[in-house]
Amino acid sequence: MTHCTDDEQWGQPGSTKKVFVEKSLTHQGGFGSVDRVVSRIENTYWKIEVSDFQAWMLGFYKFVGEWRTTPAEQGRILVDYTYTLYARNPILYPLNWLFAKLFWKRYMNQVLENIRRMIDAHEPYCYP
Repeated sequence: MTHCTDDEQWGQPGSTKKVFVEKSLTHQGGFGSVDRVVSRIENTYWKIEVSDFQAWMLGFYKFVGEWRTTPAEQGRILVDYTYTLYARNPILYPLNWLFAKLFWKRYMNQVLENIRRMIDAHEPYCYP
């Protein structure tokens, strides 16, 4: 991702933002997808959907992410972050499975690591 636009209301249920990406083997660069907030309960739960892909995504047509937080021992919070990847073409299911197990899992682990670094650095991360 390089940047987002049309994100003035981002964080509110039903809001969207356009995500822009760098050039890759399957994309010329620029507008890449749309993120939408499906549901949000402040400091407890987020559900987002990524769709409207502008490049072929191995047959995937949307990703749905859910983020739940649960207070744990003092000063700690348990984060449960799940993603569901949706595809329509059964012929591609083996490739979808490999993508999820080999790439997406590593990618999501990196996302969580980036969030951990933000927390350790006391970076603000708020949406109205």
